Amino acid sequence: MFTGIITDVGTIRETEQRGDLRARIGTAYDTDGIDLGASICCDGVCLTVIETGPDWFDVEISAETLSKTNLDSWAQGRRVNLERALRVGDELGGHIVSGHVDGMAELISLSDEGDSTRALFRAPEDLARFIAPKGSIALNGTSLTVNEVQGAVFGVNMIPHTKSVTTWGGVKVGDMINLEVDTMARYVARLQDYQG
Repeated sequence: MFTGIITDVGTIRETEQRGDLRARIGTAYDTDGIDLGASICCDGVCLTVIETGPDWFDVEISAETLSKTNLDSWAQGRRVNLERALRVGDELGGHIVSGHVDGMAELISLSDEGDSTRALFRAPEDLARFIAPKGSIALNGTSLTVNEVQGAVFGVNMIPHTKSVTTWGGVKVGDMINLEVDTMARYVARLQDYQG
């Protein structure tokens, strides 16, 4: 489990197709403290560490994961949001994030509002019902608060700090973003379906 609070921005150093896609990610994490088999959330996707070096770790990405996420666009030099797995006793500063991406949202608008940036996204129709104003959402692994929802379009606000410590300072309209809906919203919808 994760919190959606990004703790490093890594860089894709290389990718290689070996049946599954293998990626090497440069990081500022102390890799001596990363066990093989550890989970790291990479742009919102929970991936397993299979090898480490002095300032990098390797992950493998299945075809199923590639089909549901934007990881198929990973290339050398791309920056990615990283978060280590939550440990018992850690501060829960964002919201509970599983790292199991539900789909991709399209970034359709960016506009400055004071020092902040308002971003509008279009979610897949089947996921829109799980997105509510003032609810939480994970976008490329970042825990954000939903400001407004109109149909499948929803908006979030990003403060300068968020843009400076994540990849959000470099996004552009048209980008496809990994989206994970709030787990509680999913269970509430399931209860309603069951009772209906």
